[in-house]
Amino acid sequence: MPDLRALVEDELVSYRQARAGGDVAAAWAALERAHILGQMDWWQHARVHLLMLELGLVTGNWQEIRGQLFRLVLAVPGSVTGKAPLGNSGRSNISAFLPQPIAPDLAAKLNGRPFP
Repeated sequence: MPDLRALVEDELVSYRQARAGGDVAAAWAALERAHILGQMDWWQHARVHLLMLELGLVTGNWQEIRGQLFRLVLAVPGSVTGKAPLGNSGRSNISAFLPQPIAPDLAAKLNGRPFP
């Protein structure tokens, strides 16, 4: 299994660069990718949702704030039990229970094995 922490951190570098440059859309995209990679590990999953909550707060996006608070409750149990919906972006505009296709480049990073 690949080092999920390192894979998530690579996406979070992109997130921080996008935030520093004021590109909110790119920041969300990087967090979504980090979520897909990190949802298999309870800490990385929760960590990404905390960052999503922070970005929702910074941008004043109340839908995202409410959605991230809800997802923070689900993140750890979903990862620990292996019930996290694979490929889900983690955003509030998508059901927290909806699996989604994993982008080919992310699937390759995961070696096609989202959960051990």
